[in-house]
Amino acid sequence: MSSTPREDVYSKDSNLNLHQLKQKVPQAVDNNSNSEHDFSAPAQTHEFAALLFDMDGTIIDSTPAIVKYWHELGHLIGVPGDKILETSHGRRSIDVLSILAPEKANWKFVCEAEGRVPLEHGQDATEIPGARALLANLEEAGAPWAIVTSGTQPLVSGWLGVMKLSKPKVLVSAEEVANGKPDPACYRLGAKRLGLDHGHESGSAEGASKINPSQILVLEDAPAGVRAGKAAGYKVVALATTHAIEKLQEAGADWIVEDMRSVTMKRWDSQAGQQVTATEDVAGAILCDA
Repeated sequence: MSSTPREDVYSKDSNLNLHQLKQKVPQAVDNNSNSEHDFSAPAQTHEFAALLFDMDGTIIDSTPAIVKYWHELGHLIGVPGDKILETSHGRRSIDVLSILAPEKANWKFVCEAEGRVPLEHGQDATEIPGARALLANLEEAGAPWAIVTSGTQPLVSGWLGVMKLSKPKVLVSAEEVANGKPDPACYRLGAKRLGLDHGHESGSAEGASKINPSQILVLEDAPAGVRAGKAAGYKVVALATTHAIEKLQEAGADWIVEDMRSVTMKRWDSQAGQQVTATEDVAGAILCDA
């Protein structure tokens, strides 16, 4: 798999609607796979109608807890945890288990197993820098945002409670869609529940605001999630928190940033009818060819 060439400035579709994003202070990623990359794109502003967030690797980092979870499950099903972890990030537990242990691939088992993780390993998670402030600002402003995750509802609700983070009015969890990421259904469902209609063939909610798909912004850390957002027709900011930048480039991310400090809401305009306008800062991005 090859990396995608970058431009110094990404200038396509500059007249997006409603959450405005602006790149500012660059910072390099401090790990071996990403350290050679320069997060130094010049400041820009873009507008979006809503923000759709992945959870793990985007809002929180629960890697130590998830490692323990998969080692415990691996012991139960007779598969080395390290082997499972090679391909599990960004994928639903039920999809992993359907291959490795079909007898355990049911929502009752998965929800119970994942629901125990925040309770038993809550001390092993940290917030992604900048995530708490961004979610709090979005919630305070009443701007539309949702969490769209490969985790189950008990897992996500548990982490939000343990970490004392803002809770979205819309949460799309793993058990609510037939197929996990990179299938775009989860992100389309998140947009639909926020009352946004971009004319997808599956239908739209009554009274939904008509928008262009590119007016929705997805924030992701995993290549599968980036592909899901792009397949839905949305713009995607990828966080270089868990995967090599080349993988995020290959997946099609529009921007790549170090962490959530790169996305800071500054303005919300309630005078836009059924839509809102908010201004975001995005710090130190790598801007990508679409």
